[in-house]
Amino acid sequence: MVDQEQEAVSEGVAARVRPDRSEAPVFVVGCARSGTTLLYHMLLSAGGFAYYRAETHVYNMLVPRFGRLRSAAARKKLMDLWLKSIFYRRSGLDADEIRARVVNECRSGGDFLRAVMGGIADRQGVGRWSDCTPAHLLHMREIKEEIPNALFLHIIRDGRDVALSLERAGWLSNFPWDKRRRVHVAGLHWEWAVTRGRREARALASDYMEVSFEELVSDPRGTLSGIGSFVDHDLNYDHILENAVGSLKRPNTSFGTEARDGAFNPIGRWKKGLTEDDLATFEALVGRTLKGLGYELSSGAAGTSKTLNPRLVRAAYRSYFSAKRWAKVKTPLGRFLTDVEMLREQGSSP
Repeated sequence: MVDQEQEAVSEGVAARVRPDRSEAPVFVVGCARSGTTLLYHMLLSAGGFAYYRAETHVYNMLVPRFGRLRSAAARKKLMDLWLKSIFYRRSGLDADEIRARVVNECRSGGDFLRAVMGGIADRQGVGRWSDCTPAHLLHMREIKEEIPNALFLHIIRDGRDVALSLERAGWLSNFPWDKRRRVHVAGLHWEWAVTRGRREARALASDYMEVSFEELVSDPRGTLSGIGSFVDHDLNYDHILENAVGSLKRPNTSFGTEARDGAFNPIGRWKKGLTEDDLATFEALVGRTLKGLGYELSSGAAGTSKTLNPRLVRAAYRSYFSAKRWAKVKTPLGRFLTDVEMLREQGSSP
């Protein structure tokens, strides 16, 4: 009898730790401007996911800023800041209730996400939630440790198109003496992010899926069918179109004239946007990665350039990107900038 009772308890614990895949949270990640918002809005339009039009920034901003939420003092400071932000205002949660739950129950970033996103799902009467914070691409192993049933969709887009979009958005900075190669540096950042993300994914096994942006756009029905099987959710494309939200209605693009003129086509912009010389330099820098991901090169097997040493430039910027990331999450200035970013009026709106 005791053995049966112990077995029943064990089964109950296992059920809580490893819930059905159809209830698992889904993390949409990827390099910025790769289509994370589009894929996230497809999930929201499908129904059954908590509707939350904001990034959470838990692992790239909140956890580094507030010391992994291990002390009550840190959790109180977190909530003081979070409740003033647009991230809270878009949640629809009761301030007193969510403050009490986070301060009393949360001991990690995963706990905070479950409290907030789970609370939104409960309030909306749906069974699961998804997170769309592109920067969580670099934190997948940490997320998996704290949310064991988490599923990850890594959307990957042609780095040449990503670089053009990043350059237009003006989100990246070059070395002070290297202002001319903005699009090339954006390409190097794309390579750095995608490569590090794929390295993170080695520990995720069957809970990680890569999604081609180009296939999602050109064959949404077939691509969504595969994603639906992976996340165990009905992603019927006709239903998604009928209930379209966000970027499915109005493209989230840095090429605004396309959206206004009805000529929106996000695939292969680089063919018109890069000069022959820029393209040769670009593919000399990241051509090997492009080719390894299945993208056809236009300037030879790995690109050629007469004006730079690709290996040295690549190594310098990889170190630069890594150092900037370290400074953001490990230094007082980085923590201050986190506070400023959290309190911006517009916030992040996937």
